[in-house]
Amino acid sequence: MKKADAVILGVDPGSLIMGYAVIAVYGNKVELVTMDVVKLSSHKDMYVRLEMIHTRITELIKQYAPDTFAIEAPFFGKNVQSMLKLGRAQGVAIAAAMQHTLSVTEYAPKKVKQSVTGNGNADKEQVWKMLQRVLSIEEKPQFFDATDALAVAMCHHYQTSSPLFNTGAQKAKGWEDFIAQNPGRIKLK
Repeated sequence: MKKADAVILGVDPGSLIMGYAVIAVYGNKVELVTMDVVKLSSHKDMYVRLEMIHTRITELIKQYAPDTFAIEAPFFGKNVQSMLKLGRAQGVAIAAAMQHTLSVTEYAPKKVKQSVTGNGNADKEQVWKMLQRVLSIEEKPQFFDATDALAVAMCHHYQTSSPLFNTGAQKAKGWEDFIAQNPGRIKLK
């Protein structure tokens, strides 16, 4: 099997249903590798659900060896408790990715929709229809959480493969990397 130029793990975080998708990029062609959800019972303690999220993200990383991890940022709703739970779920997923030294990129929901459909206010059905068309997918998944995760992965692909985004400069992993990549920006007193 031909090695992919990039493998991207996209996640739509949730404290009850977490969507995930893995795509492989071969030049200009993108293929769906897998897409599904993790169902987290509301009858289980929140900390047990968080552990389940961490475990599943770790399993996905070990199984598919993604190069990068993209996640949807939580949108700000009126229910503070829901936002806290969603933030925790997102944090645990990010921590699992970072534990495996993946670069992490977060995208706002409007940015994801804009990247996939051209409309930042598109509904879930419009996003799914565009993904079906672009990736030639026949079957409709049971949960839009999975398609949302696929949209996040595609958004990341579009953002990182764009000539405007990809200027050849490498993303610094810390101040030491930044200084090494930008020696002319250091001012000595």
